[in-house]
Order: sequence, then structure tokens, then C-alpha cells
Amino acid sequence: MRARHTWSTIALTTVLVAGLNGIAHESIVSATNNKDDSAAHYASIDVPGATLTSAQGINARGDIVGFYVQAGVTHGYVLSEGIITTIDYPGAVYTDARGINPQGDVVGAYRMAGEPAVNFHGYLRNRHGEFSPVDFPGHTNTIPQRITSTGLILGCRHDNDLMTTMRGIAMNGQDLAEFAEIGAFASMNNGATPDGELVVGLYTDMDTMTGRAYLLSGGTFIPFDVPGSTFTAAWDVNPSGDVVGVYRDAAGFHGFLWANLRFRAVDYPGATTTRAFGINSRGHIVGAYVDGNGRTHGFVASRTEHD
Repeated sequence: MRARHTWSTIALTTVLVAGLNGIAHESIVSATNNKDDSAAHYASIDVPGATLTSAQGINARGDIVGFYVQAGVTHGYVLSEGIITTIDYPGAVYTDARGINPQGDVVGAYRMAGEPAVNFHGYLRNRHGEFSPVDFPGHTNTIPQRITSTGLILGCRHDNDLMTTMRGIAMNGQDLAEFAEIGAFASMNNGATPDGELVVGLYTDMDTMTGRAYLLSGGTFIPFDVPGSTFTAAWDVNPSGDVVGVYRDAAGFHGFLWANLRFRAVDYPGATTTRAFGINSRGHIVGAYVDGNGRTHGFVASRTEHD
């Protein structure tokens, strides 16, 4: 019998972000800045023949997952050692790939023919290429966003909309009868440390009706924003507690890296828009950018911290 569990049953217990333990949100914000890191090296990712490419996740060895659009159809992909492998869930008309763990297991979402655009069903594709469904009990739609080395799957569930019914979830990929959700409105759990003790994500603040990011650990929910932003979303966290995500300011959308209590902008050179979606243990960041002609490309960035 399946049962809804509390966060403690899947080991979300301790804040592991370096330097954040016991620090109030106000102190976190005052200790940060958004100075760009000019030492970053960026490389574009484009699936041949695609009109759009996005990179969503990266594992420790540098394998990248994402999605691309070709002839109006969305496909997932894995980029490993320079080789692109397409991922299509059997029988689906839409497939994306969002997360990959060190073992090569991939999670993402798919949609079947005739379903409305709001519909997303989850899948797990193991390292051998075998698919299995990932469905959060009691709800019609599931979006798995990340999978850790221990098999913990993060994402969200929803019903007929992507706002009122959306909540962040965690599931045990080895036993889907173990699952949990959070109560934050329009939330999505997007990344976790390997042991699942720290989760990052996004939600809508009902007081201000703005999108905000959060840290979650041991029942403690800590919202945060990139200073000066009007929207912030956290999309991933690596084992060191470095967080990446997206924020919006007067100039548009940018990626961010939050490390050592400091925000740094992640902007692909010459892009009109940049979004950072994934980070691995080596600090490599993946995401998507829009060029001056309005075309979306994936990217991978290697960054060096400077004071």
C-alpha cells in the first residue's frame, strides 16, 4: 500500500549549503552580490538539424541531458563523450530529459497524442536504456526534474494546471511507494544534494504573487531572491551546496550561481536571455540562451571563482 510520507522519511534533515547553517535569510541576502565572473568559459550545444536546443542537467562525469525541437517535435537527448543519443518515451509525441545521475540514469517527462499541453507524465530511463513510468500517486501529472546518485527523484506533481495544483515532490526511485510533497504554492523541487538532505526549488509567494527560490532542509523552508531581482528560481544544487538558477531584472532573464555566499550572474556572451538549469560536482553549469536572432541554444560553462 502506498502512503504519503513526511520529508524526514527520505532524509531531508540538515542544511548543507556551505556557510548557511544557522544564518537568517536577511544575513544571506546582505552577504551577497551579483558581480559577473569574467573568467567563465562557455560552449554552445546544438543538436544537428534542431531549431531549438536546451541543456537541463549534467552529472559528475560531464554527461549532459536536455531536449531539442526538430520538425515541430520535442525530443530528449543525452550528450556523452561528444555523442548525442535521442530519448523518446515509447509511443509519446513529446519527450524531454531533465536530470542525469552519476550512474547514467535519466529522468524527464513525456506526453501522449491528444493530451492537452498541461499534461506531463514522468519517466525513469535507467543506464541500460530501459524505461519505467514515474507517477506521483493521486494526481494526473508528474514532472521529474532531477535524480540523485542514491535514486532520489525530485520534481513536481499537478492536475489540470501548472499553478494552483502544482507542488514540489520527492520520490524514492527504487521504491515509488515512498514519496513526499511540500505545501508551498505552485512549487517545484528542482535539485538536491546526493543524500537528499538539501533541496532547492521554486514557488510562488502568495503575498506578493512573485516567483521566488527556496532552500528546504529538515522542515525548514528558506525563501531567497537574487538581490535586485523581480523573479528568482533555483534549479539545481551540487554536493558542495553551490546553487544555480534563473533571475529576472530590468534587463531581462539571467542565470545565476550562488556559491560562497555570493551571487554571480551567468550570461552567455552576446545572448539576449540566459537561464542556468544544472550544475555538477566540478562546478560545470548547463542551461539555455537566446541569441540575437531569437534562436535558443544549450550551453555548458566552466567557471572560476574570484573574490
